[in-house]
Amino acid sequence: MQNRILIVDDDIKLCRMLSRYLAEFSYTVDSLNDPTEAEGYLLTSSVSIIILDVMMPKMNGFELCKKIRRTYDTPVIILSARGGVEDRIAGLEAGADDYLPKPFEPRELAARISSILKRAEIKPVVQTESPQLNHGRLTIDTNTHRAFLDGKELELTRAEFVILSILLRNPYRVLDRDRIFNELKGLDCDVFNRTVDVTVSRLRTKLGDDPKFPLFIKTVWGEGYMFVGEK
Repeated sequence: MQNRILIVDDDIKLCRMLSRYLAEFSYTVDSLNDPTEAEGYLLTSSVSIIILDVMMPKMNGFELCKKIRRTYDTPVIILSARGGVEDRIAGLEAGADDYLPKPFEPRELAARISSILKRAEIKPVVQTESPQLNHGRLTIDTNTHRAFLDGKELELTRAEFVILSILLRNPYRVLDRDRIFNELKGLDCDVFNRTVDVTVSRLRTKLGDDPKFPLFIKTVWGEGYMFVGEK
């Protein structure tokens, strides 16, 4: 079965060029120039990976990525002329799996697509544990990607949920930033290690946690982070 790629970009020429190029790798490629059509498309079509532009009319790529993440786990690559560090961090926190600045080399995009699809094909050993994890006041459901504090649902980004999940699965164990970063399926660039710190900071805010007197996430200076919620 061929992998289907969806490109969402208002640049019609770029969509045509990428469609022709990626077809050479035996991918089936569809493209949309209006981002508001993407959700309807995904309801009727199975997609292996989504490529999003950021600067589009009606809805930018970050907003669309967040909407997609509420329902789908389909890998997302963001392509954008906005290549600054803060933009890349915003893309990752919106739920993107990778971020490639424009202009880019099509061969690099093809290589990143191949890498992401290969990772997606590697299925973990089936776990017998419940998809629901409970720890004191916190509950997370790994099937629906929802988290609750004192029974109230937390509005978490995908990156925040992933970090909370790995910490909750490993209570009272120090997890270094590289270990956490790898779980984010992030970019290879080392600068994105700061994404872990930024995301943990925002996660703490949503948990109402004080880093000086942590109830949930403790910073272990020089090492990483540790979940210290109630036993």
